[in-house]
Amino acid sequence: MKPLHHAKKVLNSSMLTDFKAFVMRGNVVDMAVGIVIGAAFGAIVSSVVKDVMMPPIGMVLGNIDFSDLCIVIKEGATPGPYSSLAAAQAAGAVTLNYGLFINTLINFLIIAVVVFFFIVRPIARLQPKKEAAPATKDCPYCATSISVKAIKCPNCTSELKVA
Repeated sequence: MKPLHHAKKVLNSSMLTDFKAFVMRGNVVDMAVGIVIGAAFGAIVSSVVKDVMMPPIGMVLGNIDFSDLCIVIKEGATPGPYSSLAAAQAAGAVTLNYGLFINTLINFLIIAVVVFFFIVRPIARLQPKKEAAPATKDCPYCATSISVKAIKCPNCTSELKVA
């Protein structure tokens, strides 16, 4: 039994070392931080959509609460019509919740706009612009402008060194 116990100890020690090396890599930690911040940001955006944007939109559209928009596929224990999605679900009705989908779609669009305008574009502006590689070079023998890919000058037929 002693050799088996020793093998488990070595295996656990090796697994623990490998796991520690995996977790301590920079990109794993960065990804974990990004996920936590992303979840918090998603909650903020959901609140903005639900509590700030949707009430005025619903009021303009005739006091519609998008979260209650649904199609009853199968009636529940008590027959409809139901006053809200919560009432339909409490009755056990099977519903197609397209209003919640609209809210989720608006959440996504807001997150995409915010990420693009407040993260992607500013970072792109901070990065140095890459200069395009030249498409032509001068022939060292006749000084004519030729393609960078040329291995022989079309004007003086000189052999060119490949860079």
